Amino acid sequence: MKAKVYVTLKNGVLDPQGKAIGHALGSLGFAGVEDVRQGKYLEITLAETDPAKAREAVEKMCAQLLANTVIENFRVEI
Repeated sequence: MKAKVYVTLKNGVLDPQGKAIGHALGSLGFAGVEDVRQGKYLEITLAETDPAKAREAVEKMCAQLLANTVIENFRVEI
C-alpha cells in the first residue's frame, strides 16, 4: 500500500525559502505571484493491506519524525 504525505508550514510561520522562490519567480518574469509557501512531499510504500492501519502507522511516523508538529501540518493520503 502506498501513502502520500504532504508536510507544510503552519500559517503564521515564516517561510524564507518560499519568499526566495517567490522572488526568483518574479525575477524570471512570472508576474502576479503574490505568495509562495514550500513544503515536503513523501511517498511511503507499506506492507500493510488494511487502509485504516496504514493511515494510523503513517500518522504516527509524521508525528514522531516526518513533521515538526510545532510549526508544520501534515496530510496523509492512502
